[in-house]
Amino acid sequence: MKFTNSFTKLKVQGMVLKCFCLFLPLFALSVAAHAQKEQKDPHSIIFTDGTFNDVLKKAAAQHKFVFVDAYASWCGPCKLLKATTFHNKKAADFYNANFVNISIDMEKGEGPQLAQAWGITAYPTLIVFAPDGKPLGGTVGYVSADDLVKLGKQAMSHMVIN
Repeated sequence: MKFTNSFTKLKVQGMVLKCFCLFLPLFALSVAAHAQKEQKDPHSIIFTDGTFNDVLKKAAAQHKFVFVDAYASWCGPCKLLKATTFHNKKAADFYNANFVNISIDMEKGEGPQLAQAWGITAYPTLIVFAPDGKPLGGTVGYVSADDLVKLGKQAMSHMVIN
């Protein structure tokens, strides 16, 4: 009787393991597809990966300005900005057409050095740069989509890129 009971437990454990092995890759693929879809969403501001210097080079090559979302992972207004303003179609259309956009966690990687260099003391801080790295305008705190577009237009009016 013990042999049958042990055999049944092993059979159940084997089935659970097979299900786990089958569904884990499917789950991982679905999460990856969802993340890729969100990053390519045309109704959202598309943020470029890489360093700030990489973004400056890309902006210069594309004759665009640079938009920086300087945030901290614990920041509530930063999360609200990402969930609302950055998903507004009007803001997305404007920023995707005129800027190379980058979102930088100011507490990781190059973030602390940039925060110090730029004098950032509060989050979110949103900054518009010329491709040469010159800051053209910025704001601190949560902003609506309309105010974000105004910020970009104001900063762009200070400089024309050829």
